[in-house]
Amino acid sequence: MKMVAPWTRFYSNSCCLCCHVRTGTILLGVWNLVINAVVLLILLSALADPDQYHFSSSELGGDFEFMDDANMCIAIAISLLMILICAMATYGAYKQRAAWIIPFFCYQIFDFALNTLVAVTVLVYPNSIQEYIRQLPPNFPYKDDIMSMNPTCLVLIILLFISIILTFKGYLISCVWNCYRYINGRNSSDVLVYVTSSDATVLLPPYDDATGTGAAKEPPPPYVSA
Repeated sequence: MKMVAPWTRFYSNSCCLCCHVRTGTILLGVWNLVINAVVLLILLSALADPDQYHFSSSELGGDFEFMDDANMCIAIAISLLMILICAMATYGAYKQRAAWIIPFFCYQIFDFALNTLVAVTVLVYPNSIQEYIRQLPPNFPYKDDIMSMNPTCLVLIILLFISIILTFKGYLISCVWNCYRYINGRNSSDVLVYVTSSDATVLLPPYDDATGTGAAKEPPPPYVSA
């Protein structure tokens, strides 16, 4: 006799460090939540004190304002949205609500697509790296050393670095996707298939219906003699 559960097929329930996909998704959501909270605090402090993000000409070779008020407000709104998405993913994984994980999964797909586009741009237009490095401030760390490197070697190093990032991001996407399927499978499975040795299958009733206690039926009315 064997009990077959549909959510145990075609995907893994474990992720990095041999923990469950729910645990991995919760840790990933908390990590992104902390990072975005720190970014939000930095943006709010910079908005409160504009001198913190205004660089002088001696620092950048020209008067340059890192962000104006409009761009700063947009960045703060994006940080708030990311905090909401990460909190939803963490809550959804903890409370086993699959729909709450979908926004975070969509964000992961979007981020992966952007990084893939950067890799394709570097591969198609390798000279754009040199142009970008030339536009950096003169006091940028290791700018001269990077400019002196072989352009082909520089492109290969950057592509290798981006490939490692894409591989890691793809693994995190698979972890969140497996968590979504696991939770969605547990919540949407209304029946279990009980397989017997005689190749006959019996559909068991849902667990709530089998264990629930409904209201007792009223007894029939007493007989009345004619």
